[in-house]
Amino acid sequence: MRKFLLTGLLLGSLICGSANAQTDYPTLSQVTQRLQKLGSNASVDLKTLTKTEGGKDIQVLKIGTGNKDQKPAIAVVGGVEGFHVLSVELALQFAEKLVAENSKALESTTFYIFPNMSPDAYEQYHAALKYERRGNAVAADHDRDGTPNDNGYTDLNGDGLITWMRVEDPMGDWMISKEDERVLVKADRSKGEAGKYRVFKESKDDDKDGNFAEDLKEGIAFNRNLTYKFPVFEPLAGDIAVSQLETRAMLDYLFEQWNIFAFVTFSPANNLSSPLKYNAPDARKRVVTSILEKDQAINAMVSEMYNKTVSQKAFQQSNQGTDGDFFQWAYFHFARLSFSTPGYWTPEFKGKTNAEANYLAWADSLGWNSFVPWTEVKHPDFPNQKVEVGGIKPFVMVNPPFEKVGEIAQQHTDFILKLAAMQPKLEFHNLKTESLGNGLTRITLDLYNNSPLPTHSEMGARSRWLRKVRIDIDATPDKLISGDKVKLVDSMGAYEKATFSWIIRGTGNVTIKAGASHTGFATQTVKL
Repeated sequence: MRKFLLTGLLLGSLICGSANAQTDYPTLSQVTQRLQKLGSNASVDLKTLTKTEGGKDIQVLKIGTGNKDQKPAIAVVGGVEGFHVLSVELALQFAEKLVAENSKALESTTFYIFPNMSPDAYEQYHAALKYERRGNAVAADHDRDGTPNDNGYTDLNGDGLITWMRVEDPMGDWMISKEDERVLVKADRSKGEAGKYRVFKESKDDDKDGNFAEDLKEGIAFNRNLTYKFPVFEPLAGDIAVSQLETRAMLDYLFEQWNIFAFVTFSPANNLSSPLKYNAPDARKRVVTSILEKDQAINAMVSEMYNKTVSQKAFQQSNQGTDGDFFQWAYFHFARLSFSTPGYWTPEFKGKTNAEANYLAWADSLGWNSFVPWTEVKHPDFPNQKVEVGGIKPFVMVNPPFEKVGEIAQQHTDFILKLAAMQPKLEFHNLKTESLGNGLTRITLDLYNNSPLPTHSEMGARSRWLRKVRIDIDATPDKLISGDKVKLVDSMGAYEKATFSWIIRGTGNVTIKAGASHTGFATQTVKL
């Protein structure tokens, strides 16, 4: 009987395990289920900020203990690009690991996690027609011909994937790569190279204007709609910055979260495997377009820590991002420390210099089926020319097979927790009290930032947007003989101290408090 029960329990556990095992990136409904489960935890507040035009929830997890909004915080953002499905899973797994395994970190740090800022685009990964979508569900006239979304992609070979089409044309700009005959590269005419093809995304000229896939059946991309270097009149950006429900809701929320000191965004932008470079002329412009010098030093330090924590080495290094994106907005306009990583790269393989050739060589070595062979099709817009459809499958270059995600998520969780441990930390040291006679006491002490990070980014100190470090003493005006009742400090550097002194009349106790919500607070009670 006992043997029978043990066998039954083992089989039941195997069945449940296989039923719950995730074998691919989650659907939106699966994401929602996991968020709701997280929201049931006492340390988690789950909030819906808005719904997209497509009716999808934009949500944020606030994870912490005690007064969450008065402790230094890190914001973790996923899904800024709809095709980057890995980013959503990394944000989700970070939240799950934080609650299940790292509750100690919640005592000193709050985490705001935005798991998916592009749910309308994200669902294309699981659609019958798969392509790397960026835009939401808003109707948009990308080519400004008076009719929105009237020239999108067409599945010419019926495989359910949107790849590329190449049209044989001696006046074309593209030629077959010398590194891989499956790959096309731009011909360099200065070297005597002649083009052989014109190249387009897989599509037809539905609106008969001579262009292909220029008015996609999708709306505005979250990662093109932010205010920094907003790409005016460009497709997927929208007519004005922060015009979309999701961008507006997120920024409205963030502008009330004064305690965020750093962002970690999972996106194609990258300043973690390789830091950004300081450029003095660009840093001196009225509209700053270079990371500032002190912040570059911080970026380099955090990048070194990232590379020691995350084992994967990038084939392509730093990428400052694209106009209108979130990663740059968080630094240049919101003035916080801003870090971004794709989370996954194709490793450099067999000395390839072309990114696609490098990827295919690596995928071939692993036996991955990542390429649609070039196949001739009949195309109504090119009746007398040879047209072939093929190319690297959508999603595969930026999203690894799902079975690899667990290790990637664990390493990035470790990195974010290390970053949290570096947060600004204000402490009082070297308290001295001196009796001056006639009921007067001089108080002197040092305020110390016990952290390798400053209390403010250089951009934050320059912008004057971040709240300053405030030092208060609770002595009443009749007792405060010398010194400021309230003192403001613009910024304190890494391991920097500042000395303060007061003369107080009377007896009893006074309390001194210093800090800001993004640095945390230090308190000291002094007996007169």
